[in-house]
Amino acid sequence: MGTEGFTAPSAEWRFYTVKKIDSISVILVDGSVTAGFPSPADDYLEARIDLKRELVRNPDATFVVRVQGDSMTGDGISDGDVLVVDRSLKYRNGSIAVCCLNNAFTVKKLEIKGPRIRLVASNPLYPAIDIQENDELLIWGVVTYIIKKT
Repeated sequence: MGTEGFTAPSAEWRFYTVKKIDSISVILVDGSVTAGFPSPADDYLEARIDLKRELVRNPDATFVVRVQGDSMTGDGISDGDVLVVDRSLKYRNGSIAVCCLNNAFTVKKLEIKGPRIRLVASNPLYPAIDIQENDELLIWGVVTYIIKKT
């Protein structure tokens, strides 16, 4: 079995909890942003929005992690992006999840067919990984949001 698209646990993988953060407040602009002629945003400034309340359903079970690699680019997850991951959600077929397979962390789409589970990359350069009987798979949590790095 290959381990393409996997990263061994190291100082590079840092998981951050969000339960101790009171709020993450930013200015909310009323309306939407057009891709045409620009308009002054100051005319539409509203109150503040709490990103923790918007992005985190269960603070005690939610963490964030920065992505390393390009195995999930087909699902809009790029190197350097930050994932919001909820450990309290039940994973299902098609879920994108942070997993630990044989002590190596990865983010992949779950393909579940009966008792069989595959970890599927969305970049065609990386093959799907069939979970074997002796493999140790731990599904840490389901990705709920992707915070893009630009």
